[in-house]
Amino acid sequence: MKTAREADLEEESLQENGVIKTTQDQHSSISPPASTVSGVPDDEPFSTYFEEKVPIPEDVTQMFSFRKLWAFTGPGFLMSIAYLDPGNIESDLQSGAKAGFKLLWVLLGATIIGLLLQRLAARLGVVTGMHLAEVCNRQYPTVPRIILWLMVELAIIGSDMQEVIGCAIAFNLLSVGRIPLWGGVLITIIDTFVFLFLDKYGLRKLEAFFGFLITIMAVSFGYEYVMVRPDQGELLKGMFLPYCEGCGPAQMEQAVGIVGAVIMPHNIYLHSALVKSRSIDRGNKKEVKEANKYYFIESTIALFISFLINVFVVAVFAEAFYEKTNIEVNAMCNASGSPHTDLFPLDNSRLQVDIYKGGVVLGCFFGPVALYIWAIGILAAGQSSTMTGTYSGQFVMEGFLNLRWSRFARVLLTRSIAIFPTLLVAIFQDVQHLTGMNDFLNVLQSMQLPFALIPILTFTSLTSIMNDFANGLVWKIGGGVVILVVCAINMHFVVVYVTSLSSVALYVLAGLLCIAYLCFVGYLAWHCLIALGVSCLDVSCLASRMLTGHNDIYLLKDMDSDTMVERLEEEHVGGVVISSDTVRS
Repeated sequence: MKTAREADLEEESLQENGVIKTTQDQHSSISPPASTVSGVPDDEPFSTYFEEKVPIPEDVTQMFSFRKLWAFTGPGFLMSIAYLDPGNIESDLQSGAKAGFKLLWVLLGATIIGLLLQRLAARLGVVTGMHLAEVCNRQYPTVPRIILWLMVELAIIGSDMQEVIGCAIAFNLLSVGRIPLWGGVLITIIDTFVFLFLDKYGLRKLEAFFGFLITIMAVSFGYEYVMVRPDQGELLKGMFLPYCEGCGPAQMEQAVGIVGAVIMPHNIYLHSALVKSRSIDRGNKKEVKEANKYYFIESTIALFISFLINVFVVAVFAEAFYEKTNIEVNAMCNASGSPHTDLFPLDNSRLQVDIYKGGVVLGCFFGPVALYIWAIGILAAGQSSTMTGTYSGQFVMEGFLNLRWSRFARVLLTRSIAIFPTLLVAIFQDVQHLTGMNDFLNVLQSMQLPFALIPILTFTSLTSIMNDFANGLVWKIGGGVVILVVCAINMHFVVVYVTSLSSVALYVLAGLLCIAYLCFVGYLAWHCLIALGVSCLDVSCLASRMLTGHNDIYLLKDMDSDTMVERLEEEHVGGVVISSDTVRS
């Protein structure tokens, strides 16, 4: 028998080594990363993004508390803005103009899939206290980690370009062409810097500002919806009947584009970080479980609202402009005295719309008020998503590279990376070329999806990281199937886009890039399959697994084999959880 003194010493030793014993009422997980940056003292207080944590009210008498739900409300709505960015709005209006109401069920399915993926992201942040980029930094070797960071940065740059383009177009429409596109880009740069520092006046004020922008979008696009008065029967039929009667390649390509626009890779990284803004005792299993429940409820509400706003846009263009021809629109714009009649050639081809033309067409058919309200909605969508995109860039850069820069330096760098190429395009191209870039940017983001979806499924499936909150069998299988389907759909989108380029040189370049791309995706998928339980793939650790029975031992690469076996046996027998400080790669 151990004396009380010996037990205390053993407990202190375990805590010093990053190992914490669990009891029925306590849960332990990976600790937030400690600083390893030279020249910065470890005890120096450092504000990463949120200088405060929102306290959670205690209410032990109720299974559900609206006060607690209100305290957890915020991160889900910031996350939902990515479902309302200008790229999504353009996908919505094109879906309505090309297929009517027939693809609403695709939008509904994509939103539900997005909700399930966001659930995994939120759980990772709540349980571990680290966001996805930080976990990737600790788990993957150096070279794959750097490649992964570059791929995620590309996705963020692509998304930011769409958002800044949306803002610039909105300014152009609101000023009746007086503000050029490059001027709109510069205005977006300035006001983004201003708004990003709102959280210095309180995190809840920042979240309230984002809520205000979402309200503007809902009112703006809701106004267009009420004015057009779409057929409700056709709308419900298109939403709940998974069939597309009379659809051809153009409609099928649009369906794929909807999935690619809705599910965005950087949003997984963003949501896993935003949930860290609440004061949660991760050593208390009950609190962690409760936080997961309320975050899921909040995310469901937020994505339901974003889904309704997307439906407003689809329905407006489905009712008013489905199967319209250019010559019909040209005649209507002429009759209304619109200065943009030359956008629509005098032919009988189907109307092709984008964010800019969409506003013009609304103005021609329903008056200038409809155009200005549309522009206000696009401006709110672009401005809010630009800000969340900047936060994504900050989280990703600090997480992957373990940077500890000043707040201004981080904002300046992440905004410059995204804004500079957009500004060049705005200066040297006209509005039609600028909006035409959205197809390329959607393809770019579609290609980056595996670099968010595969890691999130991998890490949330590992008991060494998530402990009691690791994915069960149903989530592992379901998550794997969903990710496989989403990635396959988006790769089809990429193939369709590349084959439309009609250039042998581009085919060769695309082929070489695809080989490298598929090799890296295969590497990530290999690790993911091992985490999901396909242990036969982990040849290098076969002997260790035979001793321990753990499929996730391959992650503990900084420990020698004897220590790995010993520690994992302790976890298996005594409920000991490994701290993140011993799980670095």
